[in-house]
Amino acid sequence: MTLENQKILVIGGTSGFGEQIVKLGLANKANVTVIGRHQARLDQLAARLKTNSSQLHCANVDASQVTQLRAFFERSGKFDHIVSMLGGAMGGGFLENSVAAIRETVEAKFFQNLQLAQFAAKHLNREGSLIFTSGSGGSPATASGAIVGNHAINLMVEGLAVEMAPAYRVNAVSPTWTPTGLWRSLSESELKQQTSAFAKQVPLKRVSTPVEVAEAYLFLMTNQFVTGQVINVDGGVDLK
Repeated sequence: MTLENQKILVIGGTSGFGEQIVKLGLANKANVTVIGRHQARLDQLAARLKTNSSQLHCANVDASQVTQLRAFFERSGKFDHIVSMLGGAMGGGFLENSVAAIRETVEAKFFQNLQLAQFAAKHLNREGSLIFTSGSGGSPATASGAIVGNHAINLMVEGLAVEMAPAYRVNAVSPTWTPTGLWRSLSESELKQQTSAFAKQVPLKRVSTPVEVAEAYLFLMTNQFVTGQVINVDGGVDLK
């Protein structure tokens, strides 16, 4: 299946995996819309891509807000593929984190994606797909709210895939720790140290690149006989 002239929506795609998905989509002649809650980051993305092409559209939308999300879909019509990068990371176990902090992480990781799914399901072209972002390599003792959110997304994908078949497909990509904009608060030396430390835990002895992860999203868009699946792009980190 070709992506030429297809409409792709990337939610939270201003850096990291999302930016690479946008690049790959444009390279495959798709029409790509990116929404994010920081206008400055949207402007920076457009500048990095160095394009004023009619193929790329950016919109300042906070996808966690119901009213903004509803208004966006009402004015934007339908898409062929909707990709969500919603959700963040969390360190620490269940005992050292507050219930409020864990609840906030699960809310951002799972419930915001569930809310998105309920809107997005009504704004897909037939044979379109929803693709969520889960996560691999986390331990319950060190990722608490994040790992709960990831498992919840995986279950949601299975349920939605059945509910939305045969007209639509639903999948997820599950990357492991990767140096992206999500870790922009780390200094260069801290990021290098974290990268080296994590690579030692991975059978392939390195971390992934954002483009390696992004390619999995493109696969899920173009293979029309894949649904209800979570594609791990993690170097085998959970095998040890």
